[in-house]
Amino acid sequence: MNSLQSGRLAEENIQFTGTGGISQNNHSEHFVPAFMDSETGEIALSCYKDGRTAPFHLMDGLPEGWLCIEPDNKAISIKENIISGFVRYGRFFNRKEAAEFMAEIA
Repeated sequence: MNSLQSGRLAEENIQFTGTGGISQNNHSEHFVPAFMDSETGEIALSCYKDGRTAPFHLMDGLPEGWLCIEPDNKAISIKENIISGFVRYGRFFNRKEAAEFMAEIA
């Protein structure tokens, strides 16, 4: 598995291909790739390991507690309670909500 993107993120990109549920189709409306912990409501922007904001969803910059880690400290997946989505002007949108928003303004 690529350390940058889990299988779940790749599957979601396929599921939302051609919609506003992927970064390349919604960045024009100021959507920033992000994640939300569904248990706590905490939100984290998608970032590279060095802290720079990423233009797409990456596992590498997530808080440690949000990842399933192998004994050798390699991240292997995102925990089930972590939702990928986007932040737009301070509000979190899951992928479906972002896709619906983009469809409405089209």
